Amino acid sequence: MGKFHLGNIEITSPAFKHGGPIPKDHSAEGADISPELRLANVPPGTVELAIICHDPDAPLTDGFTHWVLYGIPAQTTVIPENGGGTFKQGIADFGREGYGGPAPPPGHGRHHYFFHVYALDAPVDAAAGLSRTELLALIDDHIIEQNRIVGTFER
Repeated sequence: MGKFHLGNIEITSPAFKHGGPIPKDHSAEGADISPELRLANVPPGTVELAIICHDPDAPLTDGFTHWVLYGIPAQTTVIPENGGGTFKQGIADFGREGYGGPAPPPGHGRHHYFFHVYALDAPVDAAAGLSRTELLALIDDHIIEQNRIVGTFER
């Protein structure tokens, strides 16, 4: 069983409210650019941050990963819209580095997109290109706190 990493770290977005719809511009049907994310209340002792966007509703064994982002300095308060390129980006389940927006199968209903933020007590000692599973294995023992914002999308 995993560890609990409760705390006060916050992740929000001006593009959508927690539980609300993600705008089309941030989907594969639109401009396919990552939404702006805002980070607050980063705990003391944080050295680096990581973000993963994952859709557990995708009809695959382990859902679908849309973004893996790490190497984010602890003092970062904003990940700008389409701004992941200034940090290390991992391989999403689209098979490439960078953000890939929501693209649920038509008629499959509303999907939930979890943007997880992780406050880490050590840097991620890896080059860009990690998968979600690889990143989680590296950071598991270094997570101080975590939180998420969830957006929805359907076609």
